[in-house]
Amino acid sequence: MTNRHAQGLLDTSVVVDLPRLISSESLPLESEICAITLAELSVGPLIAKTPAEQSARQSLLQIVESTFDPLPFDEGTARVFGRVAAQLRLSGRKTNAKAFDALIASTAIQHELPLFTRNASDFESIEGLEVVSVSSPSSGDR
Repeated sequence: MTNRHAQGLLDTSVVVDLPRLISSESLPLESEICAITLAELSVGPLIAKTPAEQSARQSLLQIVESTFDPLPFDEGTARVFGRVAAQLRLSGRKTNAKAFDALIASTAIQHELPLFTRNASDFESIEGLEVVSVSSPSSGDR
């Protein structure tokens, strides 16, 4: 029996694969998303290269919108973001390239939630952030 987290914030990388990860033991029992993830997903249908891709991305967006009540990016989260962005800059990492990741990490820290991601390296060296790596569906995660 695995020891699952009770709650967690899902990174956009996990939300995109959620239909394939839904029974994964590596996900928290109660999942949250943040407004930044919803913003990232909202871009998808607008930049799709084919009608099929646009339809799939729009469908995912609608499912996520109807399933989750996103955590807001509020004043407290903005202050946490300032610390996260400063840490990243001082460590030599550019925040503009990973701005969405820094915003998502700030939300997880502000709400004291572990962050579940398929891209753990994107969140390295962020103080106060618990990162939980989620396996790819193709790597045997069922």
